Amino acid sequence: MKPAEIRALTDEQLVHEELRIERLLLQARFRKATGQLDDTSQARKMRKDVARLRTEQRSREIAQALDTDTLRNRFRGTFDPSADEARPARPDEQGAASGFLRNIVDKIKGKD
Repeated sequence: MKPAEIRALTDEQLVHEELRIERLLLQARFRKATGQLDDTSQARKMRKDVARLRTEQRSREIAQALDTDTLRNRFRGTFDPSADEARPARPDEQGAASGFLRNIVDKIKGKD
């Protein structure tokens, strides 16, 4: 994400975007471990995006005289992970939001 995009987000959107990217990062780690990840630099890009988001969160907390992780703790409960699947993936995510874990469950249950 670009810095201008990050600054344009509300506090709640900032936290939700961080949580969404952390979920995608976890999926990318699974894909890398199983040999299904084509672009191995994808995880590095996501880690950097999370760091950028966390930096902006902390700068907003300092500006509002809040304790560390106050914004994250405040808005974490409103994050809906199922809404992530309905959201179209960004081009640089290369299908990471395609329901990777759901496909594994379907294979285990024999719905393949």
